[in-house]
Amino acid sequence: MKNSEIHTDDRKNNTLAKEAKQIERVALYALLINFVLTGIKGVLAYFSGSLAVAASAIDSATDSVASLTILGGLKLSTRKSPTFPFGLYKIENVISVIMAIFIFFAGYEIVRNILSPGAEPPTITLGLIGWLSAGILITFLFGQYAISAGKRTKSPTLIAEGRHRQVDVLSSLVVVLAVGLHYFGLNIDFFGITIDHIAAGLVLIFIGYAGWEILSDGMRVLLDASLDPETLDQIRKIIESQPMITKIRRLAGRNAGRYRFLETEVVLRTGNLKKAHAISQHIEADIRKQMPLVERVVIHYEPQVREHLRIAVPLVDTVGHVSAHFGEAPYFAVLLLRLADGNIERQEVVTNPHTNVPKAKGIRVAEWLVEHKVDVVVVKEDLHKKGPAYVFADAGIELQVSAAGQLSEVIDFFRAWSKTTW
Repeated sequence: MKNSEIHTDDRKNNTLAKEAKQIERVALYALLINFVLTGIKGVLAYFSGSLAVAASAIDSATDSVASLTILGGLKLSTRKSPTFPFGLYKIENVISVIMAIFIFFAGYEIVRNILSPGAEPPTITLGLIGWLSAGILITFLFGQYAISAGKRTKSPTLIAEGRHRQVDVLSSLVVVLAVGLHYFGLNIDFFGITIDHIAAGLVLIFIGYAGWEILSDGMRVLLDASLDPETLDQIRKIIESQPMITKIRRLAGRNAGRYRFLETEVVLRTGNLKKAHAISQHIEADIRKQMPLVERVVIHYEPQVREHLRIAVPLVDTVGHVSAHFGEAPYFAVLLLRLADGNIERQEVVTNPHTNVPKAKGIRVAEWLVEHKVDVVVVKEDLHKKGPAYVFADAGIELQVSAAGQLSEVIDFFRAWSKTTW
């Protein structure tokens, strides 16, 4: 492995370690905030006698338990052991599912406490409304911070935590609305439907949407659902950019927590196991470089079973005179030879698009031929230890030195070669 690749891996590992620390830090902040809100709301509920405030305090206490679970789960999710060789990354998604259940439970508590009349009228003061409003502001700001950190670190747990905070903001607004209406003596009733009912209904709509979204996302990962099509297409393009790849038989991927696991089966243009292994390492390095949070890449490869041979020949003209110069040849004949009987299935003459390039002309032409997926390039000049030869070697393309002056001679040679070789 090159030093630059080692440094890149080190930087990536350091970045992932910093993100993990940040996620744990946000989870700890959530736990502390929930403890503080539980204490404040508990005191307010005791002195006011408000069932709505008491329900809000219970909700915050429940959140404290959830936050404690999150913090413990995050510390466990990055550990590996012989019992769990692939890590415990899915603990984050298990926690996300648990968070969804807490969200639904919060909705139930809102309905039960807001719609149930208290035995005695609560004592509502401006101080009570002010403290509740301060709690709403703190919860809202922390929720936005958690969602932002979750998106930046690709953590489903932090995103779930942030969305849960949004539900808490709405539920707290319902509480403030209820105590505010009571404080100002406003008792609005539309055929038995109060503002509390309407507000609770709006909160339940949001709870249902947010809870179901978190629950479905977490269950998809726990059931090993595929990565989204856009991500798989991006990975497919990375693999296909490797010139030695002739076909992708299968490509699959899944999420586990923040991390991605990929598996693919490819067909290579070489039967050399050492070279095939090096190609697979290049592909894995490219995927890790361009795709964030890839934990594991499994590549199964097999050699290509050749039925045809694609041959490129530099030409002076379109008639079929072979050029003595590779990079400066104005035309190239591209032949598709059927190996079974040596017949030419397709023959075309294409214009060299790099004849006017002032520098590195041969390398440009070599890269162009690699894009055309040729198997053999016939040349008159020896390109050994020159740029084009290295390009062809990396792509598994064979260089054939020939003194033939006509394209027909090259065709006759490969026809005879296919009959004796295949």
